[in-house]
Amino acid sequence: MSHSPSSLPEEPPAPQTRHTARSIFLSALRGATVERAFRDHVHYERGVLRICEDLYDLAAHDRVLVISIGKAAYTMLEALHAQVGARLQGIAAGPTPPARKLEGFEYFCGGHPLPNQESLRGAQAMLTALRGLTSASLVIFMISGGGSAVAEKPGFDSIALPDLVATYEALVLSGAGIVEINAVRKHLSAIKGGRLALAAPSSRQVSILVSDVPDDAPDALASGPTMPDSSTVDDCYAAAQRFDLLPRFPPAVRDIFLHRRLEETPKSDHPGFTHSRWWTVLSNAAAQRGAAEAAAHAGFAVELDNACDDWDYERAADHLLARLRQLRQGASRVCLVSGGEVGVRVTRPGRGGRNQQFALYCANRIAGENITVLSAGTDGIDGNSPAAGAVADGTTAERARARGLDLAAALAGFDAFPLFEALDDLIVTGPTGNNLRDLRILLAY
Repeated sequence: MSHSPSSLPEEPPAPQTRHTARSIFLSALRGATVERAFRDHVHYERGVLRICEDLYDLAAHDRVLVISIGKAAYTMLEALHAQVGARLQGIAAGPTPPARKLEGFEYFCGGHPLPNQESLRGAQAMLTALRGLTSASLVIFMISGGGSAVAEKPGFDSIALPDLVATYEALVLSGAGIVEINAVRKHLSAIKGGRLALAAPSSRQVSILVSDVPDDAPDALASGPTMPDSSTVDDCYAAAQRFDLLPRFPPAVRDIFLHRRLEETPKSDHPGFTHSRWWTVLSNAAAQRGAAEAAAHAGFAVELDNACDDWDYERAADHLLARLRQLRQGASRVCLVSGGEVGVRVTRPGRGGRNQQFALYCANRIAGENITVLSAGTDGIDGNSPAAGAVADGTTAERARARGLDLAAALAGFDAFPLFEALDDLIVTGPTGNNLRDLRILLAY
């Protein structure tokens, strides 16, 4: 925790509540792991694999191909391999090098949040493997957040890798929500929006999902490579207009939008999905439950509020703080837990991410109050920083000023990381091998 200079007064109980907020967040991470989800929802015995309510006799198929994509790609693969064993083979694409490589699997270290050459190589390897399958084959897809960038192949020959990177950067910094961002990604891609699944249209397919998207939009996860797409080309054109994306897009992509050359993605009535199933085994709801249980154990009255999912961060913060103050009128110790993501339209990119920006904005709004706000990503990564997020309380603004830090300038420059680093109020976990969206934990006492 942060250490105040001797010129500053003692800070009880603020340091303790910042510690409590951290403990609640870490408890939520421990309770919502891929390993636990697979123990609960995936079981293998006597050659039969159960995935939620489905049974698959692996011996009945001439080939079983596993394709694992996203920030939880390796964790999911390890969890499945622990049950099924060495008979599996396939491809894994994640944003970091794997701690170990399983025999029979090809690994690709794709880029995130921007695709790289390995992202292209991984996507091509998946398409090649899938195109060799028949109706006697089974494909086990394992999809997690971050998959949009770590495996990608443009759907237009005119889009080179630098164009792809520039497009992703424009989308990430636009302030658009994940559903809108991924709608555009899907329609520019050769593997997203269900097109990866259609590379093996006659095979039997099942997708195991570790979700970092809203529960009512599962096809937004990793831009839905194995699912029918609910978004349309009109959604893409509307998003481009709403978030003023065309000036930010590279010429190759801008030309596609200007001449309305996007092609529709496959929908739920496409025959290629006849033998496909999809199961979400882990989502943000599990992390929220874990946080709520830990907060209750710490003596707080707890309420969940996800109304601000995908709102602009300022609007979301104002909403949650107003709700917290309202709840505090009826209880002495209150915890408000909020899941999902907030939007940040970055105009002057500094160092940080949406969670640190949210916490820094709150620091001004709660100055002098007995309120603590933590915002962090369950993947352990927030924007372009090595932190998962940050924690702020009623003393943050004063402690920043005492150290000569300009809170307003950091907020305006989207440069929250150096300020929270100086205050020792970052949340640092390292990559978690999981991705269940963000958690916001607000405490009033």
